[in-house]
Amino acid sequence: MNHITMSWPAIFLLLAGLPSASPAAADDRPNVLFIAIDDLNDWVGFLKGHPQTRTPNMDRIAARGVVFTNAHCAAPLCVPSRAAVFSGRQPFRSGVYDNDDDIRRISPHLILLPTQFKAHGYRTYGAGKLLHRHRPDLFDDSFRPEQRWSPFTQEQVAYTPAEFPSKGTGNPQHIVDMGAGRHRVILPLNRMPSDQRANTPGGERFDWGPVDVPDEAMGDTQIVDWAIGKMAEKSDAPFFLGVGFYRPHIPLFAPARYFAPFPVDSILLPDVKDDDLNDVGATGRTIALDPETAGLHATVVRYRQWKAAVAAYLACVHFVDAQIGRLIAALEASTHAADTVIVLWGDHGWHLGEKQHWGKWTGWERANHVPLAIIPPARDRATFAGGASSEQPVSLIDLYPTLVELCGVTPPATGLDGRSLVPLLREPRSVTGRAVISTFYGEHFSVRDERWRYVRYGEGSEELYDHQTDPHEFTNVAGEPERFEIKKRLAAMIPSDPVVAKSASLRKED
Repeated sequence: MNHITMSWPAIFLLLAGLPSASPAAADDRPNVLFIAIDDLNDWVGFLKGHPQTRTPNMDRIAARGVVFTNAHCAAPLCVPSRAAVFSGRQPFRSGVYDNDDDIRRISPHLILLPTQFKAHGYRTYGAGKLLHRHRPDLFDDSFRPEQRWSPFTQEQVAYTPAEFPSKGTGNPQHIVDMGAGRHRVILPLNRMPSDQRANTPGGERFDWGPVDVPDEAMGDTQIVDWAIGKMAEKSDAPFFLGVGFYRPHIPLFAPARYFAPFPVDSILLPDVKDDDLNDVGATGRTIALDPETAGLHATVVRYRQWKAAVAAYLACVHFVDAQIGRLIAALEASTHAADTVIVLWGDHGWHLGEKQHWGKWTGWERANHVPLAIIPPARDRATFAGGASSEQPVSLIDLYPTLVELCGVTPPATGLDGRSLVPLLREPRSVTGRAVISTFYGEHFSVRDERWRYVRYGEGSEELYDHQTDPHEFTNVAGEPERFEIKKRLAAMIPSDPVVAKSASLRKED
């Protein structure tokens, strides 16, 4: 038997997951451009999620690498999804389930992705919405625009005492000055009352429409401007640059020109089934009809705003795509064009009336299916596939192990729950036989394999959907006896010992 002896310092460094010496030939390691998009479902051209979407820049980037057509979030909500990406740990391992949860407080031992890259000699930069709330100490340098809900600041969203009585009426009116007093705007633009609690400022965000401002007034444009400047900085060390876009998170505001391709009368609505909730248990129906992540489907229909909302979502996606185009054009014109890994991902999906739901935070495909494309460095085209796609189930939890492998960074000793996608980047047609899991409300789980989605709620009710014959999840076949073994196999993914949610209440606004 062979024995390997190691010094205690070497053992300590190995356990810590930190380099034992300065990395050799640091310039040979690729840069990372990590592009996150808030609330983006599969309505992108490369996933064919909506026939009218316009995402030429995202499509062009995705065509250079591998598109994961069956990718899913670890949790269909901003904080737990992003915490999972940046920690590499599932919510039921980290204890981060809710938008009030802080991973650094709940699981302070976990080494977050930029921290691990920084420890291995990378310059780390972060712009916009990445780990949900602003964490300037997570990066060497970071930027977050003041106008999160640009072109209206968060403070302007709140009603004044004089305006507040109108909030619950059929004609709510909240007046703001737009563009430093340029002109006044009455919100909400969609003229819909809020379905959220009377004291919830977030209720005003369930709004949509074009705004008369230039691109430069939008936070997402400012984020790209800052990121382009960082890419131009000279250094011998590679960079990790996270760029987190806010749109298409509500309110669905974008400069008017991005609405032009989407005339409301021409809009195609999502495929829905009027009695779609009839075969869903009480818990599933309650979640479907919960307005807290956005608003009620009944209100949208009553005010004849469904097509306008879909148009606004498409317009916001189109706007973000234009900003991504600027970012990629700057990368391609730089000295980093051939040696940068690009990762394009959405943090979770978003319902626009499917199952009578608006927003996220459900166990269904619409809230959990996400766009994901990974483009290895151009210099490595002989090693990795390009212009390919993989239909195998993967999770955003896989991004951490994938990037550390691609970049020669030691994985953290705290462990990672995902799998590296590097084998699929080399052989996208490989079959893994894998299933991936999402967690919501801290007690409900959704499991997806290549064909089936299984949902189990905390009180035991189940749903099962066959994506081979039922891609819209219209028919719950969980009660069919011949599906017992399928349910059993997928249910085995659900943890028997999840970390108990620490939040006093699961608050869903963000």
